[in-house]
Amino acid sequence: MRALTHALSEQRLHHAYLFTGTRGVGKTTIARILAKSLNCESGVTATPCGECSSCMEIDSGRFVDLLEVDAATNTKVDEMRQLLENAVYAPTRGRYKVYVIDEVHMLSNSAFNAMLKTLEEPPEHVKFILATTDPQKIPVTVLSRCLQFNLKQMSPPSISGHLTRILEAEGVGFDGGALNLLARSAAGSMRDALSLLDQAIAHGSGNVVESQVREMLGTVDLDYLFDLVEALLDADAARMLRIADDMATRSLSFDAALQELASLLTRIQVAQLAPDAVADDLPEQGRLLDLASRIDIEFAQLAYQIAIHGRQELPLAPDEYAGFVMTLLRLLAFRPESSEQSAQSARRATPAAPVQRTATLARAPEASYRAVELAPPSGGSVAMESAAPRVVAPAKPASPAPMAAVGVKTDWHQILPSLKLGGMARELAQHCELREIEQGQVSLRLSPVHRHLQMKPAQDKLQQAISEHFGRPLMLRIELADTDSATPAAAAQRVREERQDKAVAAIEQDGFVRDVIEMFDAQLVESSIKPI
Repeated sequence: MRALTHALSEQRLHHAYLFTGTRGVGKTTIARILAKSLNCESGVTATPCGECSSCMEIDSGRFVDLLEVDAATNTKVDEMRQLLENAVYAPTRGRYKVYVIDEVHMLSNSAFNAMLKTLEEPPEHVKFILATTDPQKIPVTVLSRCLQFNLKQMSPPSISGHLTRILEAEGVGFDGGALNLLARSAAGSMRDALSLLDQAIAHGSGNVVESQVREMLGTVDLDYLFDLVEALLDADAARMLRIADDMATRSLSFDAALQELASLLTRIQVAQLAPDAVADDLPEQGRLLDLASRIDIEFAQLAYQIAIHGRQELPLAPDEYAGFVMTLLRLLAFRPESSEQSAQSARRATPAAPVQRTATLARAPEASYRAVELAPPSGGSVAMESAAPRVVAPAKPASPAPMAAVGVKTDWHQILPSLKLGGMARELAQHCELREIEQGQVSLRLSPVHRHLQMKPAQDKLQQAISEHFGRPLMLRIELADTDSATPAAAAQRVREERQDKAVAAIEQDGFVRDVIEMFDAQLVESSIKPI
C-alpha cells in the first residue's frame, strides 16, 4: 500500500480505487480507513487520527457521507441509478462523499453501464472505492478508470501474531502451537482466523489449547507424521499400518493427513537444501533435521509426489482408509535401499554357492578313499569319508581367489540371462560390454549412442541384480565409450538378421514362389517374411 500512502501524503488523489483479493484480507477495512483518511478533520492524511468526530462516526458506521453498498444484493440498473443520483450533491458532513461498493463484480452489465458515466467524469467531491474477490468479471472499461490494488493473503506468522495480540489484550490463555494451527487453517484469511479463534475459545472453555484445537479442526498431530516417515525409512510396514489404524480409530481426516505429510516433506527438503531457512525456534527442529539427514534428496521429491497424487486418488479409492494405506505402501515400495541393505537383501535372495573342493590323498593299498564335496571350512580341518578308518587332513586357510577361480562365469553373454532383469534395466544391460570384475566393482562399457539408457533407476536395478548373482555387494561403474566387442544386443540383432536372411533365401528358392513371380511378374516383399 506504499503507492496509496504516498498519494495521500502528496495530495495526489484519484477518483476511483479498486481493491482485489480473497475473502478476509481486509478490503472493506482498508476502504473505511481510506474514507477516514479523506475526511479526517486534521486534513487529508495517510495517518488519520481516529479521534475526531468524522473518524469516530466512520468507525461506528454513522457517517452520512460514507455510503456502503453491497453489490450482491443491489445488482439491478435501477438501484445503481438511484444511488448515483445523489452523487452530484455536495457532501453534508465531510470533505468527500465516498461510495464503497463491495463485491462489485456481482453488478449486472446494465448497472455497470449506468455507473460508467459517473465513474468516468465524477464530481470533485466524489470518490469511489470498489472491492471484489473476482476482478476478471469486471468490464475492462471500469478497470481502466480505477487504480487497482491487489491485497495478498496473510501469512500464517502474521495471522498468528495478530491472534496473539488479541488474546493478550483479552487476557485469554493460549498455546503457541494452537495459534499456529488456527493460522494455517485460516488459509490467509484473517476473518476466518478470528472465527476459528472464537470457536476454539468456546471449545476450550475460555482457553486455547493445542490438543483441543487439533481435535476441533480434525488436524493430524505432527507426531503421527514424524513416526510415519521414521517407519518408512526403517522399512517397517507393520509400524506404518499400526499408525494408520490409530489414526482411523481417532477418526482423523486422511485427506488432511496426506496434505500435512506433503507439507512435512517440503520442510524436510528445505532443511536438506537450505538448512539456514529452518527457524531456530521451531519446536520440531531436532526431529526435522534428523529426518533430513537420513532421507535421500531424490526420494524426498518422489515421496512428495506420491503424497499429493495419493490425496488426489482418495475419492477413487474404496474408502479413505484403503487409499491412505495404499499410499503408504507405495511410499514403501519406491523407497530406495542403502548399499548395506542391498547387500543384505542380495544375501537373503541368493545364498552363496558352495565352493567345490576335492581332497586328494595318496592311495594306500589297504584302503580306498572317495572324495566328497564340502562347503568352505569355517576353520579347523576338513573331514574325509572313507571305507577304512577316518583320516583327517589339515585344512589350509581360505585365501581370496579371483572370481574366475571359484567357478563363476565372467562372460557377459552368459551372465545376462540369469540376472532376471526387465524394462529399462534389461535394455541397459544388453547394450553394455563387460570390461572387468575387480574386488567389489563391476565395470561395464556403454556406447555413447545409447547414453539415453544410462538412467539412475535402471543402474540401481542392474547393480542389485549383479550383486544378487555373485552373492555379494558389488559397485557398478559404467563408462561411455565405443565397445570393442559385440554386446548382447548387437549379437541378438545379428542372429535375427541371419535368421531373416535364411527365411528370405528359403522363400526365394521355393519352386511355387518362383513360378508365381515369373508368371505374374510379381515382386517379393521381404518385410512380410518372418522366420519361424
